[in-house]
Amino acid sequence: MLSQLHNFRSTLRPLSALSCSRTFATSRAAMSQYGLKTYLISPAELDSALKENVNSKLSTAPKIVPLCASWFLPNDGRSGRETFLAERIPCAQFFDLDAVKDAHSLFPHMLPSVEDFAVAMRKLGIRRHDSVVVYDSKELGIFSAPRVGWTLLAFGHPNVHVLNNFRKWVEEGYPTESGEPKAVDEVDYPVPELDKAKVVVFEEVREIAKEQGLEGAEEVQILDARSLGRWKGVDPEPREGLSSGHIPHSISVPVSDLLDADSKTLLSAEKLREVFKSKNVDSSKPIIASCGTGVTAAVIDAALTEAGFPTEQRRLYDGSWTEWAQRVKSNERLIRKSE
Repeated sequence: MLSQLHNFRSTLRPLSALSCSRTFATSRAAMSQYGLKTYLISPAELDSALKENVNSKLSTAPKIVPLCASWFLPNDGRSGRETFLAERIPCAQFFDLDAVKDAHSLFPHMLPSVEDFAVAMRKLGIRRHDSVVVYDSKELGIFSAPRVGWTLLAFGHPNVHVLNNFRKWVEEGYPTESGEPKAVDEVDYPVPELDKAKVVVFEEVREIAKEQGLEGAEEVQILDARSLGRWKGVDPEPREGLSSGHIPHSISVPVSDLLDADSKTLLSAEKLREVFKSKNVDSSKPIIASCGTGVTAAVIDAALTEAGFPTEQRRLYDGSWTEWAQRVKSNERLIRKSE
């Protein structure tokens, strides 16, 4: 089993200025000249890039697609789609995390099949060569957008960015619209391949948890994005009947520690490095990101990217705590609680 672990390393402007038909240069290199050079981008960078797009409905060149990924916890009472309809970036589409998933899984938000992912992208009017900028609700700030960004990357979409963030977009006076969006034409999107190196499954996480600390076992860092109270097991989970607690040897890295307290933007690279250092996260060792259902685990992954951590030793536990708490057996003692 140890050999399996060793393999782990292997001001408002007129709305008309933002036409939905905007497209831009034909290559990733050309796209960079519009300021979209990094995974995490600012409202000013997105606004500048959108203004530079070619206003031509006939153009087949790549375009920028703002993609709203607003999502709320099941006990919140708010709806992602409701916030999308209330206020959004002009011409944005809505990616529904509760719909684009593995419909056959008992666990929420598991990755969809490659076929279902392709269908979702076609219906959203997103082509393979388009650049996607994913953003969250202004209510929560950075929360669920990194999950959708990570999902697109896992399915090999070439040009993906996350806006940091929509709350600042609104506060800084960039254009918004509301109501039902205009329908988009379905486009072609080829069935992709899933990059399995970005995902870790329950069975492997279980073996890692069992063997951590044993002689000869590779040290794998499991970072948990849930609140400290849920990680300790003293606060309830948002899903009724689910035990709280944590995976043995996991490290509590609450999403709140990675965000600015007021703007809810992801912290600067320097501050993120300080956070990870304070929690003894080692950039040279493999990392698994986890949370409640695999959504905010992607905030950790985005923070690691911004902080300059290598990507090749990072994976996301798709089922996360919801799967873990339901699948581990009581005699395995794999749900830990601490005061």
